[in-house]
Amino acid sequence: WCVADTVAGHHRRVATSEGVVPDRWSASSVYPDMWADPDKDPRDSGTPLTDERSTLLEYLRAYRLTLELKCADLSPEQLAQRSVPPSTMSLLGLVRHLADVERYWFRQVMAGEDAPKRYPAEQEQWDGAGADAAIVDEAWRAWREEVTFADAVIDGMTMDANGTMRDGNTLQLREVLVHMIEEYARHCGHADLIRECIDGRVGQ
Repeated sequence: WCVADTVAGHHRRVATSEGVVPDRWSASSVYPDMWADPDKDPRDSGTPLTDERSTLLEYLRAYRLTLELKCADLSPEQLAQRSVPPSTMSLLGLVRHLADVERYWFRQVMAGEDAPKRYPAEQEQWDGAGADAAIVDEAWRAWREEVTFADAVIDGMTMDANGTMRDGNTLQLREVLVHMIEEYARHCGHADLIRECIDGRVGQ
């Protein structure tokens, strides 16, 4: 069965036998598959991509910002909403997970710090992402601290600077940046779908 129901603004939610499904919508009036109109999208900074460093850093910056955009204007309950059973993934869980990803690659690998995980048990990143304002605030604070630290490390290194992984193998900063872009791109794809399930908002 399926019942349509009009709610606040232009949002429409449809009740089905599997639950309530939001109607898909976009804040863009120019391109309906985009998150926002081009002149309102903060990800396009206009930075010239003239070399390896500027290209990698600009892509990483844009993907970090995409994570923030996908979580914008949501309540703690919405941020903690799980994706699809049996997964425990949520937008809030993604923020916690990526805080530890940033922490590992830049504090441990590139800076050589003895920096244990913020969320020691792998599953704690996801299971501990509860619908609580204090948990949300802590997750964003942790993520922003790690991003700030990472940016400081990057600023002080050349692309061929070496880091050491936990298994003893070494790699250069350029490879870490490519991996971070890959990591964020993968999880921003998850965030796309989770956000649609929460309030129906679509867009790259």
